[in-house]
Amino acid sequence: MSTSLTINGTAHQVDLPEDVPLLWVLRDEIGLTGTKFGCGVAACGACTVHIGGEAVRSCQVALGDVWDEVTTIEGVGTPDAMAAVQRAWVQEQVAQCGYCQSGQIMQATALLTENPDPTDEDINDAMQGNLCRCGTYPRIRAAIKSASAMMKEA
Repeated sequence: MSTSLTINGTAHQVDLPEDVPLLWVLRDEIGLTGTKFGCGVAACGACTVHIGGEAVRSCQVALGDVWDEVTTIEGVGTPDAMAAVQRAWVQEQVAQCGYCQSGQIMQATALLTENPDPTDEDINDAMQGNLCRCGTYPRIRAAIKSASAMMKEA
């Protein structure tokens, strides 16, 4: 069955069954490999993308259930929250191995878009489903706080 969807502002037509996970559509069909496969059960957050601005785990969203435009790590960069998050991630030297970082950044961007001045509890709640094997959680928190401050200055 042919399905039409918009990814990072570009319309795509894919001829795949509707039950194929969005993650595989993005990586294997469209060629956007910034979204990572981590666990396949929505427990790690490596596959986080935005659908209609909402952070979701693409490994658990079927192609036929995509309800709005999809934004991946390759498609972010111009909105205020994302630009601030990118600068803060570099400033705080968050990444170590880097595998989880696209999911972490997508989740942090969704948080700051919804709540530009998050508390520690807000950060914990939003980021709890994103795992980092390297343990960069203190740097992630610092980067989110730095990005929040950058957004206030803009």
